[in-house]
Parts: sequence; C-alpha cells; structure tokens
Amino acid sequence: MALKIIADECLSCGACEPECANEAISEGEISYVIEPDKCTECVGNFESPKCTEGCPVDACVPDPGHRETREQLLEKWQKLHPENTPACT
Repeated sequence: MALKIIADECLSCGACEPECANEAISEGEISYVIEPDKCTECVGNFESPKCTEGCPVDACVPDPGHRETREQLLEKWQKLHPENTPACT
C-alpha cells in the first residue's frame, strides 16, 4: 500500500522529501504529502521505505485507503522507472 503523512504528527522538517526516489513527497499547505500514484514504499529501490526511516516523528505511515500488494507496488515502480530493472523485489 502507499504511504501517507499524518499531518498532525508532521513537523514539516523536510527530512522525508529527499529520501523518496520516486519524488512522491512534496510540501503541502499544512505538512508534507505523499502522492499515492508515485509511492511504492521504496519497492524496486530499497528493502524498506526510506521516508519512514528518515522521519524523526514517525509521521509516514501506511495508507489504508491505498492498499496494494508487493507485486502491484513493483509494477507501479516499473511504470515510473521503465529504464531500470528492480534492485530489490
């Protein structure tokens, strides 16, 4: 499933944004936001979501509104990065 940022928890520190290899994270009006169409939970890039590792307050959490299997996340990653092959599947 894609991740989301809990606005109430987010410090708007920006630590998560440069961690996203898919450029799915951007600054919103209140806090940073994650675009679910670009979020693959780092499947295809890393073993685990880098935004969750970089967030000092654990504001990056799974989004139950965007449930996806690992296979679906990998397929999304391949569409976002057609020039690459998966490093971590």
